Amino acid sequence: MPVRFAVGAPPLHFGMRRHALLFDLDGTLIDSIGLLLECMQYAFDGRERAPTAAEWVAGIGTPLRTQLAEWCRDAHDVEAMVGRYRDYQDLHLERLTTPFPDVLDTIRWARDLGCPTAIVTSKGKGMTKRSLDHVGLGDAFDAVVTFEETTRHKPLPDPVFLALERLGARADSALFVGDSPHDMHAGRAAGVKTAAALWGPFSRDELAAAQPTYWLSGFGELPQVLEQLG
Repeated sequence: MPVRFAVGAPPLHFGMRRHALLFDLDGTLIDSIGLLLECMQYAFDGRERAPTAAEWVAGIGTPLRTQLAEWCRDAHDVEAMVGRYRDYQDLHLERLTTPFPDVLDTIRWARDLGCPTAIVTSKGKGMTKRSLDHVGLGDAFDAVVTFEETTRHKPLPDPVFLALERLGARADSALFVGDSPHDMHAGRAAGVKTAAALWGPFSRDELAAAQPTYWLSGFGELPQVLEQLG
Protein backbone atom coordinates (compact mmCIF):
# COMPACT_ATOMS: atom_id res chain seq x y z
CA MET A 1 0.00 0.00 0.00
CA PRO A 2 1.50 3.39 -0.92
CA VAL A 3 2.36 5.81 1.88
CA ARG A 4 0.43 9.08 1.94
CA PHE A 5 2.03 12.22 3.30
CA ALA A 6 0.53 15.29 4.87
CA VAL A 7 0.74 18.38 2.70
CA GLY A 8 4.22 19.86 3.00
CA ALA A 9 5.72 16.82 4.75
CA PRO A 10 9.19 15.77 3.59
CA PRO A 11 9.51 12.73 1.33
CA LEU A 12 10.96 9.54 2.73
CA HIS A 13 14.69 9.58 2.27
CA PHE A 14 17.45 7.77 4.04
CA GLY A 15 19.57 10.82 4.77
CA MET A 16 17.25 11.61 7.68
CA ARG A 17 18.47 10.66 11.14
CA ARG A 18 16.65 7.64 12.53
CA HIS A 19 15.38 8.91 15.85
CA ALA A 20 13.66 6.53 18.22
CA LEU A 21 9.96 7.35 18.30
CA LEU A 22 7.94 6.75 21.46
CA PHE A 23 4.17 7.13 21.50
CA ASP A 24 1.44 7.30 24.08
CA LEU A 25 -1.63 5.29 23.05
CA ASP A 26 -5.02 6.64 24.19
CA GLY A 27 -5.64 10.14 22.86
CA THR A 28 -2.45 10.07 20.78
CA LEU A 29 -2.62 7.14 18.35
CA ILE A 30 -6.19 6.01 19.01
CA ASP A 31 -9.37 7.96 19.60
CA SER A 32 -10.64 6.17 22.70
CA ILE A 33 -11.48 9.03 25.04
CA GLY A 34 -15.21 8.47 24.57
CA LEU A 35 -14.69 4.84 25.60
CA LEU A 36 -12.74 5.83 28.72
CA LEU A 37 -15.45 8.27 29.77
CA GLU A 38 -18.24 5.74 29.22
CA CYS A 39 -16.29 3.17 31.25
CA MET A 40 -15.97 5.67 34.09
CA GLN A 41 -19.66 6.58 33.97
CA TYR A 42 -20.67 2.91 34.04
CA ALA A 43 -18.30 2.10 36.89
CA PHE A 44 -19.52 5.01 39.05
CA ASP A 45 -23.22 4.69 38.23
CA GLY A 46 -25.27 4.90 41.44
CA ARG A 47 -22.37 5.91 43.68
CA GLU A 48 -22.56 8.93 45.96
CA ARG A 49 -19.16 10.27 44.90
CA ALA A 50 -18.17 10.31 41.25
CA PRO A 51 -15.79 12.40 39.13
CA THR A 52 -17.01 14.79 36.49
CA ALA A 53 -15.92 14.20 32.90
CA ALA A 54 -13.33 16.98 33.26
CA GLU A 55 -11.94 15.50 36.47
CA TRP A 56 -11.63 12.06 34.87
CA VAL A 57 -10.00 13.43 31.72
CA ALA A 58 -7.39 15.22 33.85
CA GLY A 59 -6.11 11.83 35.03
CA ILE A 60 -6.06 10.09 31.65
CA GLY A 61 -2.52 8.96 30.99
CA THR A 62 -1.99 7.77 34.57
CA PRO A 63 -2.81 4.21 35.76
CA LEU A 64 -6.48 3.34 36.22
CA ARG A 65 -6.05 2.41 39.89
CA THR A 66 -4.42 5.77 40.55
CA GLN A 67 -7.41 7.54 39.03
CA LEU A 68 -9.93 5.41 40.92
CA ALA A 69 -8.21 5.62 44.31
CA GLU A 70 -9.20 9.27 44.77
CA TRP A 71 -12.87 8.30 44.55
CA CYS A 72 -12.88 4.97 46.39
CA ARG A 73 -13.07 4.04 50.08
CA ASP A 74 -10.19 1.57 50.20
CA ALA A 75 -8.13 -0.89 48.16
CA HIS A 76 -10.96 -3.44 48.00
CA ASP A 77 -13.29 -0.78 46.65
CA VAL A 78 -10.70 0.17 44.04
CA GLU A 79 -10.46 -3.43 42.82
CA ALA A 80 -14.25 -3.74 42.61
CA MET A 81 -14.38 -0.55 40.54
CA VAL A 82 -11.56 -1.79 38.28
CA GLY A 83 -13.70 -4.84 37.58
CA ARG A 84 -16.77 -2.75 36.66
CA TYR A 85 -14.70 -0.43 34.48
CA ARG A 86 -13.05 -3.29 32.63
CA ASP A 87 -16.31 -5.19 32.16
CA TYR A 88 -17.65 -2.23 30.18
CA GLN A 89 -14.37 -1.73 28.34
CA ASP A 90 -14.30 -5.38 27.34
CA LEU A 91 -17.74 -5.13 25.74
CA HIS A 92 -17.31 -1.81 23.94
CA LEU A 93 -13.61 -1.37 23.07
CA GLU A 94 -13.92 -2.06 19.34
CA ARG A 95 -17.07 0.04 18.96
CA LEU A 96 -15.47 3.09 20.54
CA THR A 97 -11.85 2.88 19.35
CA THR A 98 -10.51 4.19 16.05
CA PRO A 99 -7.08 5.41 14.87
CA PHE A 100 -6.67 9.15 14.53
CA PRO A 101 -6.26 10.52 10.98
CA ASP A 102 -2.87 9.85 9.33
CA VAL A 103 -1.69 7.56 12.13
CA LEU A 104 -1.47 4.35 10.12
CA ASP A 105 0.29 5.89 7.13
CA THR A 106 2.69 7.98 9.22
CA ILE A 107 3.69 5.05 11.43
CA ARG A 108 4.30 3.03 8.27
CA TRP A 109 6.44 5.89 6.93
CA ALA A 110 8.52 5.95 10.12
CA ARG A 111 9.01 2.19 10.01
CA ASP A 112 10.09 2.34 6.37
CA LEU A 113 12.56 5.06 7.32
CA GLY A 114 14.08 2.71 9.90
CA CYS A 115 13.06 4.54 13.07
CA PRO A 116 12.81 2.32 16.17
CA THR A 117 9.30 2.66 17.59
CA ALA A 118 7.73 2.03 20.99
CA ILE A 119 4.45 2.41 22.84
CA VAL A 120 4.62 3.94 26.33
CA THR A 121 1.20 3.64 27.95
CA SER A 122 -0.41 3.38 31.38
CA LYS A 123 -2.93 0.95 29.88
CA GLY A 124 -2.71 -2.73 30.77
CA LYS A 125 -1.03 -5.26 28.51
CA GLY A 126 -4.17 -7.08 27.39
CA MET A 127 -6.17 -4.00 26.43
CA THR A 128 -3.12 -2.42 24.80
CA LYS A 129 -2.64 -5.44 22.53
CA ARG A 130 -6.34 -5.62 21.75
CA SER A 131 -6.49 -1.91 20.91
CA LEU A 132 -3.43 -2.06 18.64
CA ASP A 133 -4.68 -5.17 16.86
CA HIS A 134 -8.10 -3.61 16.36
CA VAL A 135 -6.76 -0.49 14.62
CA GLY A 136 -4.18 -2.34 12.52
CA LEU A 137 -1.05 -1.51 14.53
CA GLY A 138 -0.49 -4.86 16.18
CA ASP A 139 2.96 -5.40 14.66
CA ALA A 140 4.01 -1.76 14.23
CA PHE A 141 6.21 -1.33 17.31
CA ASP A 142 9.57 -2.71 18.36
CA ALA A 143 8.73 -2.33 22.06
CA VAL A 144 5.53 -1.94 24.07
CA VAL A 145 5.74 -0.68 27.66
CA THR A 146 2.49 -1.09 29.59
CA PHE A 147 1.32 -0.47 33.14
CA GLU A 148 2.51 -3.82 34.46
CA GLU A 149 6.13 -3.34 33.51
CA THR A 150 7.26 -0.53 35.81
CA THR A 151 6.72 0.18 39.49
CA ARG A 152 6.48 3.92 38.91
CA HIS A 153 4.43 5.38 36.09
CA LYS A 154 3.94 8.57 34.09
CA PRO A 155 4.44 11.44 34.86
CA LEU A 156 7.63 9.88 36.26
CA PRO A 157 10.22 8.87 33.64
CA ASP A 158 10.52 5.14 34.40
CA PRO A 159 8.35 3.87 31.50
CA VAL A 160 10.26 6.10 29.06
CA PHE A 161 13.59 4.82 30.36
CA LEU A 162 12.40 1.22 29.89
CA ALA A 163 11.29 1.92 26.31
CA LEU A 164 14.67 3.46 25.50
CA GLU A 165 16.44 0.46 27.03
CA ARG A 166 14.39 -1.99 24.98
CA LEU A 167 15.02 -0.04 21.79
CA GLY A 168 18.73 0.34 22.53
CA ALA A 169 18.25 4.08 22.03
CA ARG A 170 19.75 7.13 23.69
CA ALA A 171 17.58 9.83 25.19
CA ASP A 172 19.19 12.53 23.04
CA SER A 173 18.10 10.73 19.87
CA ALA A 174 14.51 10.03 20.90
CA LEU A 175 11.15 11.80 20.60
CA PHE A 176 8.11 11.07 22.77
CA VAL A 177 4.73 11.97 21.24
CA GLY A 178 1.80 12.25 23.66
CA ASP A 179 -1.42 14.10 24.26
CA SER A 180 -1.23 14.69 28.01
CA PRO A 181 0.87 16.75 30.41
CA HIS A 182 1.80 13.43 32.06
CA ASP A 183 3.49 12.34 28.81
CA MET A 184 5.37 15.62 28.49
CA HIS A 185 6.59 15.51 32.10
CA ALA A 186 7.73 11.88 31.75
CA GLY A 187 9.58 12.64 28.52
CA ARG A 188 11.30 15.74 29.85
CA ALA A 189 12.33 13.91 33.04
CA ALA A 190 13.85 11.15 30.89
CA GLY A 191 15.78 13.67 28.78
CA VAL A 192 13.98 13.04 25.48
CA LYS A 193 12.42 15.59 23.16
CA THR A 194 8.63 15.75 23.41
CA ALA A 195 5.85 16.55 20.95
CA ALA A 196 2.42 17.54 22.26
CA ALA A 197 -0.57 16.22 20.31
CA LEU A 198 -3.29 18.85 20.13
CA TRP A 199 -6.05 16.46 19.03
CA GLY A 200 -6.39 14.80 22.46
CA PRO A 201 -8.61 15.91 25.36
CA PHE A 202 -6.10 18.37 26.87
CA SER A 203 -6.03 22.05 25.95
CA ARG A 204 -2.98 23.83 24.57
CA ASP A 205 -2.69 25.80 27.82
CA GLU A 206 -2.69 22.59 29.89
CA LEU A 207 0.00 21.08 27.67
CA ALA A 208 2.06 24.28 27.53
CA ALA A 209 2.55 24.13 31.31
CA ALA A 210 4.48 20.86 30.75
CA GLN A 211 6.82 22.58 28.25
CA PRO A 212 6.72 20.32 25.18
CA THR A 213 9.57 20.67 22.71
CA TYR A 214 7.28 20.57 19.67
CA TRP A 215 3.60 20.94 18.85
CA LEU A 216 1.59 18.72 16.52
CA SER A 217 -1.83 19.80 15.26
CA GLY A 218 -2.16 16.57 13.27
CA PHE A 219 -0.32 13.27 13.29
CA GLY A 220 0.70 13.74 9.67
CA GLU A 221 3.03 16.55 10.79
CA LEU A 222 5.40 14.09 12.45
CA PRO A 223 7.74 13.88 9.41
CA GLN A 224 8.23 17.65 9.60
CA VAL A 225 9.25 17.37 13.26
CA LEU A 226 11.76 14.66 12.37
CA GLU A 227 13.15 16.93 9.68
CA GLN A 228 13.71 19.62 12.32
CA LEU A 229 15.43 17.05 14.55
CA GLY A 230 17.90 16.40 11.76
